[in-house]
Amino acid sequence: MSHSIKALFLDIGGVLLTNGWDRKARQDAAKSFGLDYTDLEERHHLTYDTYEAGKLDLDAYLDRIVFFKKRGFTKEQFRAFMTAQTHPYHETIEYFKKLKKANHLQVGVISNEGRELAEYRIKKFELNLLADFFVVSSFVHLRKPDEDIYRLALGISQVPAENCAYVDDRPLFVEVAQKMGIHSVIHHALSNTSIELEALGLSAK
Repeated sequence: MSHSIKALFLDIGGVLLTNGWDRKARQDAAKSFGLDYTDLEERHHLTYDTYEAGKLDLDAYLDRIVFFKKRGFTKEQFRAFMTAQTHPYHETIEYFKKLKKANHLQVGVISNEGRELAEYRIKKFELNLLADFFVVSSFVHLRKPDEDIYRLALGISQVPAENCAYVDDRPLFVEVAQKMGIHSVIHHALSNTSIELEALGLSAK
């Protein structure tokens, strides 16, 4: 089966890097900046989908969730805190680089992220050295689990679904891709993911 998988699609948050702006990061931000977490979380949930879909920039998002009134800190300070929450999974990134080279794979990213955070994370951690293309929600105005975002990745890769593998830490997103005919793996840890990809004929050795 090693010859059958020609393209590999990867999520960013939870697979290659930590999540960019998750509940834990928002809790830490509320504590660090003296914000009402309940209010912050409600405002976040009411507007974050719009930011992830690329219909709102980061400044406007922050105006809605934090800077709707005068604060004792700047937007630049808050943005610096947000970006500082990201950390790489070095071992996982190196594994996928080896997997790509060993199997002559085309690698694409399929991710739900706001533009500014995605651009920072891609550049900071040099994900362009791994991925050949990026299908990010804020770039393409589509969000997982919309099937069209997967179809777009398939169209860019020009590889049939049955010859693609996809790795994501969210079960729902994996289920949607699987139903579209893409071989899909729920990522819990590199140990389980590497075993499942080996079952598809992909070895990093």
